[in-house]
Amino acid sequence: MKIRSVIIDDEPLAHRVIERYAESFPNLEISAKCFNAIEAIDVLHQLPVDLLFLDINMPKLTGMEFLNTLKNPPLVIVTTAYAEYAIQGYELNVVDYLMKPFPLDRFLRALQKAEEILRSKENLIRESSGQKGYAEEYIFIKSSKKTFRVNLKEILYIEALGDYVKIYTTDRMIVSYQSLKNIESLLPSGMFQRIHKSFIISLPKIDLIESNHVKIRERLIPVGTNFKADFDKRIRN
Repeated sequence: MKIRSVIIDDEPLAHRVIERYAESFPNLEISAKCFNAIEAIDVLHQLPVDLLFLDINMPKLTGMEFLNTLKNPPLVIVTTAYAEYAIQGYELNVVDYLMKPFPLDRFLRALQKAEEILRSKENLIRESSGQKGYAEEYIFIKSSKKTFRVNLKEILYIEALGDYVKIYTTDRMIVSYQSLKNIESLLPSGMFQRIHKSFIISLPKIDLIESNHVKIRERLIPVGTNFKADFDKRIRN
């Protein structure tokens, strides 16, 4: 599997070390290099990212402050010269904490941890979708005079709006002239479920279920009376 990563460090030497070490791990792709956390925020809005190599002591915004701003952060390997942030880093569920200067073998062990986590997540998604290779599937959505390719794994939920649907993904919202029933027919039933006359959700994207609502990111989505029994059964199973 390809691991798409971003280096966030204010030291050019740190970038060069990681890039050199990355040559020993063919599955690792350096998608972008940032010299402060502000640059990284823009990159995360533009690119799909699996893993961050994150320095702590940076200008404008520290690595930990940056990490605290992310609602759904990628995996993180901390790379720093400061040991005192280790406990805080693990509280934020970082994959590993590398103390500079770290040798190649230590870097590779951290990467192997990240790869194992990503493979586990991918397997869970494939199992829930009931389709082998789901992680690579997509649909095409027409919007105005454009046609967008939308990766299924990036869809959060879909909302009906009259004769239109609004498709919310991890990084954008697309409005398309079609019925909710029509787009439902395009989606794998093992991954998506209609829970209301106006909503279809991606099951792996659920953050919380409370009473008659589902929370995905900051949106509370109602579970309709006519859909509740099927939804509850699906969750139990």
